[in-house]
Amino acid sequence: MLLSLVLHTYSMRYVLPAAVMMGTAPTYVLAWGAWRLLSAVLPARFYREVDDRLYTIYQSMVLFFFENYTGVQVIIYGDLPKNKENVIYISNHQCTVDWIIADMLAIRQNVLGHVRYVLKDGLKWLPLYGWYFSQHGGVYVKRSAKFNEKEMREKLRAQMKAETPMYLVIFPEGTRYNPEIPKVIADSQSFAEKEGLAILKHVLTPRVKATHVAIDSMKEYLDAVYDVTVAYEGTVDHKGQRKLAPSMTEFLCKECPRVHIFIDRIDLKDIPEEQMYMRRWLHERFEIKDKLLIEFYDAKDSKRRNKFPGKSVHSKLSLKKTLPSLLFLGGLTASMLLTESGRKLYVKTWIYGTLIGCLWVSIKP
Repeated sequence: MLLSLVLHTYSMRYVLPAAVMMGTAPTYVLAWGAWRLLSAVLPARFYREVDDRLYTIYQSMVLFFFENYTGVQVIIYGDLPKNKENVIYISNHQCTVDWIIADMLAIRQNVLGHVRYVLKDGLKWLPLYGWYFSQHGGVYVKRSAKFNEKEMREKLRAQMKAETPMYLVIFPEGTRYNPEIPKVIADSQSFAEKEGLAILKHVLTPRVKATHVAIDSMKEYLDAVYDVTVAYEGTVDHKGQRKLAPSMTEFLCKECPRVHIFIDRIDLKDIPEEQMYMRRWLHERFEIKDKLLIEFYDAKDSKRRNKFPGKSVHSKLSLKKTLPSLLFLGGLTASMLLTESGRKLYVKTWIYGTLIGCLWVSIKP
């Protein structure tokens, strides 16, 4: 019984972070909504500047839990530019924590508020978050034949017109690499073989449409593309077979000791413009990712496993970058919940904010 209690207590380590992150969402939405109304008569860039600052506060709080609370070691390979840039960030995709990895890199460049995502269309229905991601400059896309290139181009051009700083995160695989669903991996490999492309083992065959539209639409606005490869240590079983990457819950339960992040900064001039050639280029980038991950997971020399080749830096995130945001948002939320009127406003924000958000995303791309 005691052992069961210990195990239950351990598994509940995600409850506090989840409660705080979700619990402060209405407070954040109220603050953002107030600014949205106040800035209605101002130029778009003024709205964006404050919106980015608000987003930085919320995501810094999120990183307090995903880095400081978990104690995960972040190992960075390659050169992460220190200066701020307008970039497209492409990465392999294994789990929902991949979203947080982009934040981990962005905060180290002091551009956390600039992070915007290309997301699958179904996520726009998330309560509060789905609506806000769109308002913050996120782009929802449908897969395959339903992909609407015109809508994506229009949204990106609107962002450029407003001089929106861009750290646009794209996962070109379109879905997560999941070793527990071998059919998806097999279908991806069959497609690559049919198209005469290299067959990949640890990543899926990338789709080029969203990446091409983003680069082509913003080629005069962007500084570079960041090609990022992520590996979560501890995702190999006793037989040496790759396991499922950690979910957000598992990550917050401190089940991932180290995250390895390889960054390659690519100049726009080195990327072909035509979609046909960009498709080949993107696949070649994923071949490089695959080789890095083969080295990480499958290297014959055990000393070379669980790390990428080359020099690395253990990057520790200072509490100064995250704790103030936690105290600020947590304090505001607690103050609201201490009064009856505050509690009513809090509940109404969840209810009406969700309803308004769902209505908005159903009529606006």
